[in-house]
Parts: sequence; structure tokens; C-alpha cells
Amino acid sequence: MENNTSLQQQLLEAGVHFGHLRKKWNPKMLPFIFAEKKGIHIIDLNKTTESLQEVAGVLKQIARSGKKIMFVGTKKQAKEIVTECARRVNMPFATERWLGGMLTNFNTVRKSVKKMQSIDKLLNDGSAESLTKKERLQLQRDRDKMDKVLGGISQLGRVPAALFIIDIGHEHIALAEAKRLGITTFGIVDTNCDPNKVDFAIPGNDDATKSIAIITQYITAAIAEGLAERQAAKDEEVEDVASDDNEKKAARLQAEAEAEAGRGRGGGRGRGASGAGGTGGGQGNQPKRRMHGGGGGGARRPGGGR
Repeated sequence: MENNTSLQQQLLEAGVHFGHLRKKWNPKMLPFIFAEKKGIHIIDLNKTTESLQEVAGVLKQIARSGKKIMFVGTKKQAKEIVTECARRVNMPFATERWLGGMLTNFNTVRKSVKKMQSIDKLLNDGSAESLTKKERLQLQRDRDKMDKVLGGISQLGRVPAALFIIDIGHEHIALAEAKRLGITTFGIVDTNCDPNKVDFAIPGNDDATKSIAIITQYITAAIAEGLAERQAAKDEEVEDVASDDNEKKAARLQAEAEAEAGRGRGGGRGRGASGAGGTGGGQGNQPKRRMHGGGGGGARRPGGGR
């Protein structure tokens, strides 16, 4: 409970509760509105806290499963925050402008990314030295222009599993593309937007830099936790495999040692048996000699008598 209170306090200080003017409101936001003050709607921070924690939990699980979450925030107030947070957890982002078809026409966008990467390679491995200065400058300009728009998705190999959007009204194209592809959407929703347009809405002020920062950083921390748990599970798996290999190796060596010892004992028994046989043979010969001697004597006596 204390944790909730401190989070609410932080949200309050960051001005997350300030909505839009009453005349700009969307009636569907009514359940999230606490009151109206001087013509401005005040958002219920209890609802914001609950939604924020729920979204953080879901995104943590998505990150833990190894899927990508794309951050979208092309508003002036959101650009820097979104770029910094997305880079911190190595997630894709769009902060300059949303290219139409960035998701629905992903293969074409990937071709542009590959073109940008090939220009990078050309400029870095010395191949561009054969070009004139003007051509090199033109290449560099093209590359910078592409990087501005595509830099955030350069490492994205396939369509992301989720979109985290700042201001769903402003990013309506991104939202529409995600819906079309069945991508899970999460977004900060102000009093002038329809919360039903996203799968998970976080009611809050999407215009103030502080408000955007606190919500995005909270989400990023949850994603980082998910990634850390994923890494820990991987390390544990590697350790288990290594210990299994060690156990198998030890068992194999033990089996070999026992087999070697068994062969040694078998050889000893064989020698012992032949020794015993030899002794037995000696013992067997002695009675034969006695019997032979006795028989000889008996044979001589009758002979002598004859």
C-alpha cells in the first residue's frame, strides 16, 4: 500500500492528473475523471496507478518472453524521453515521424533499413574513398536522413509484439496499423481521447514532459526487470546443462574405472584358479603314485612267490 501511495505522490508531483479543458473531453473517459477544476478535468490518480501497475506487469512478461515492444512518441515533449528509455532496454522506437506502413508494409521498410546499413558499411570500410567528395557527402546526407526516421527500428527483424504509445490521438496511424495486424497496444490516454481504442489504457496527462517521463520510466523499469529475469533464467539453464555434462562425464569416468578394476580382478581370479589347478594336479598325482607303488609291490610279491 505504501508503494502505491508513494507512486501516487510522484504522479501528483509530475502533474499526471491534469487533463484537458472540459470542452475538449471525450465522454468515454468519464470513469477515469475525478473532478473538474477551473474548466479543466482532473484525472483520478487511483485509476492511473492501477492501470500503470497492470501495464507494467504485462509488458514485463512480454519482455521476459523475448519479444519486442516498440515505443512510439513523435511529439516534441516525448522524443528525447522515449529515445532514451527505449535505448536503455534495447527496444525499437519511432520518435521523428511515423512512416505510413511502418508495420503494415514492414518488408519495404526493412529494405530501406538494409539500404541504410549498406551505406554505413560503404562509408566505414573505405569503399567510399573511390568516390568524389561530393558523392560521399551526398551519401552521408542520405544516410543521416534515413537514420533520423529509421534509426530506432534498424535492429528490428520482424513486427514487434506490442506498441507503447504516448498520446494515442496524435499517433492514430500507428494505432490503426497495430490494430490491423493484431498487435497488443498500450498507451497514455488523456481526457480528450477514447480509451477503448487501446488494449491497455493509462489515464494521464500526455502533454507535460514530466508526466510523460515518469510514466515511460516506470514502464521501462518493468521491461528491464523482465529482461533481467530472462537473462537469469538463461544463465541458470546454461549452468544446469554444464552441471549435467559434468555429472555425465563423472559417471562415465567412474564406469570406466570400475570396468578397469573389474578386468584386473578377473585376471587375478584366472591366475589363482590355474594355481589351484596346479596344486590340485599335484595332489592328484601323489595318490596315483602311492596307488602305483602299492600296486607294484603287490605285483612283485605274487611274482616272487611264483
